Amino acid sequence: MSKNSNHILTLEPEDNSRQASLYGPMDDNLKTIEKRLGVEISYRGNQIKIVGKENNCLAVSKILKDLYVETSTVKNQHQDITDEMVHLAIISANVLEQEPNKSNLDVNFDKLITIKTKRGVIKPRNENQQSYVHNIVTNDISFGVGVAGTGKTYLAVACAVEALERQEVRRILLTRPAVEAGEKLGFLPGDLSQKVDPYLRPLYDALFEMLGFEKVEKLIERNVIEVAPLAYMRGRTLNDAFIILDESQNTTVEQMKMFLTRIGFNAKAVITGDITQVDLPRGQKSGLRHAIEVLEDIPGVSFNFFESKDVVRHPVVARIIEAYEAHDKKTNRIKVEKSAAAIENKAKAQE
Repeated sequence: MSKNSNHILTLEPEDNSRQASLYGPMDDNLKTIEKRLGVEISYRGNQIKIVGKENNCLAVSKILKDLYVETSTVKNQHQDITDEMVHLAIISANVLEQEPNKSNLDVNFDKLITIKTKRGVIKPRNENQQSYVHNIVTNDISFGVGVAGTGKTYLAVACAVEALERQEVRRILLTRPAVEAGEKLGFLPGDLSQKVDPYLRPLYDALFEMLGFEKVEKLIERNVIEVAPLAYMRGRTLNDAFIILDESQNTTVEQMKMFLTRIGFNAKAVITGDITQVDLPRGQKSGLRHAIEVLEDIPGVSFNFFESKDVVRHPVVARIIEAYEAHDKKTNRIKVEKSAAAIENKAKAQE
């Protein structure tokens, strides 16, 4: 049984308001960190004592240092530390804790993965997100494939906004297939554009957060930002654009081919999707699945595959995804066993 270590962390510069923001109401932030990493935290003023396993203490020390930096004053106002910020800091520390000596990043990688928007600086929170953003920057077509909550769409929109503000592209085009998931578009009020708006809402939300509502509305009016269903892409050639295809698991093979062949000069495309949540009619192959098979070795095309450990939402989301994956594996194993038993029984009957 490993012996517990004691670590003393001193927060500098000493600032009662920043410390209160770090600790949270009723020390809630510290309690969350204690529970998640199995340590005990106590403090007096700006001195924090951490008791637990050596690696966990080092991880907690890094979390608290990083979060304390986040509380720094901007125009004499302190940044409050939210539950989400604590969760993301824990994820970042866990990556470093599990692989302390591993680094796939070159010397300039930090510069590449810093995404500047109106919201502030956005940085990938784990190694897979770092690789994803790096691939978006360095490839013409990038696929982000994986479970919900891993930041695929959010980071793609952030990269698009930064490219537009740097004038690397002249417009942003966001699209997704308008596939019903239990509802029928015909039952929704309004014209076609109004019917598909609910399906495009996650893309709008990301834009509003990064640019602000009024600026997004003005850019949409000027067609600098276009949000449209995938059906509107047919017959077009998209030059000088940053194009994001979201929910691509719901494209057909023909739709995916159509989209990929729309890409013109000085254009960059990001395709995101989760192949475990296909809403296509039974028996119809997902265009995303097919593209993964067909484009695997094509230069200029990159793939990033996200797993439950990459989820940056509430920690229960990762556990839910893992539970579903375990259930699917168990179900598939039972089906295989039943099929093998049926074949064996049939062979015995023929004997």
